[in-house]
Amino acid sequence: MNYFYHLATLMCLYLLLAQSMNMYLGFTGILALCHIAFYGIGAYASALLVMHGAPFELAFLAAGILPALLSILLGLTSIRLKADYLGIATLGFAQIVSSILQNWDSLTRGALGLAGIPKPEIFGVTFADKASFFYLTAGITAVLMFVMYRILKSPFGRVLETIRDDEVAAMSLGKNTVAYKLTAFGIGALVAGFAGSLFAHFITFIDPASFVINDLSLILVITVLGGLGTFRGPFLGVLAIMVFFEPLRFLPLPAEYLGPLRLWIYSLLFVLTLRFVPSGLGGLWKHRSRRGQQFTRY
Repeated sequence: MNYFYHLATLMCLYLLLAQSMNMYLGFTGILALCHIAFYGIGAYASALLVMHGAPFELAFLAAGILPALLSILLGLTSIRLKADYLGIATLGFAQIVSSILQNWDSLTRGALGLAGIPKPEIFGVTFADKASFFYLTAGITAVLMFVMYRILKSPFGRVLETIRDDEVAAMSLGKNTVAYKLTAFGIGALVAGFAGSLFAHFITFIDPASFVINDLSLILVITVLGGLGTFRGPFLGVLAIMVFFEPLRFLPLPAEYLGPLRLWIYSLLFVLTLRFVPSGLGGLWKHRSRRGQQFTRY
């Protein structure tokens, strides 16, 4: 049973990461490739604060606020870049963060990582076992999903979609597109930081290898496969990836082959999705639902 709680907790974390990336990549059209950096910053911030005596509640908030502030600073210098140039600039930021985690030994302990990260304790209740930690993660995930849903379905969310589809039209309506982009970018980083905090206290050990660029591929595949710009997309993407990849753990393959095989399949899924189902599973679901409604009318 602990295995299923473990798997369900990871699904919640991937959902938070995919939906937060979808906030600025899918709904706003910001091609930023530094999501894994926000995830790592949140994880290290929360772990270090708790290990130095701070309560989990404070560490959790800091884990979200710090990446959000850094995303705004990054956005102020690069958000006006277009498409590929923005992707390269943000990818460089992710590499810088990875290098800092690797080399700032006095703070992060470098390649040795942080071991013995305490489990969360809230109002005297410690979420030590896998079942209780899953319920904590699921509750936080549900709250954050609801908040993001309300944001995306609000007038603010409709402006984000307008910016994605035609930024010039949004500017002609008097919208400050830079401010909207920075806000969406900050919200995505905030939620990614929260996911990083939960990951650190769930695994109880983190090191720079946990937040390398290769791990960005999984988040990107989940987001694209589920459907960019659809709220249900990350749900479908996480479910599809887990159903497809989890059985690979049980294949009689050495670890040195299993890792590259996963990356190869990630790349293949990414390319096939963009080629044959560019709207993803969420867009395909939406299209079929509309066809079904039109059919019932007649």
